[in-house]
Amino acid sequence: MVMKSEAAECRAALTLIRRTIEDHCPPGVLPSEEAVNGLYGPGLMDEAEALAAAIVATIDQMQLRVMVKPPSPSIK
Repeated sequence: MVMKSEAAECRAALTLIRRTIEDHCPPGVLPSEEAVNGLYGPGLMDEAEALAAAIVATIDQMQLRVMVKPPSPSIK
């Protein structure tokens, strides 16, 4: 079991990652903290799983945009 000070440090790190995802990733890839509790659970690993899923969803969206984007016209 994680000690209280370690848990607090883990929670702080996960919060920092969450804020970064919220600031830089597309809207909707990361559920709210309350939704994460319902979808994944209330634990630290549950939050980590939701954050990882948001990162993967962001990469998937970026790859899809690159694949869908038409090629630039060549200038001759």
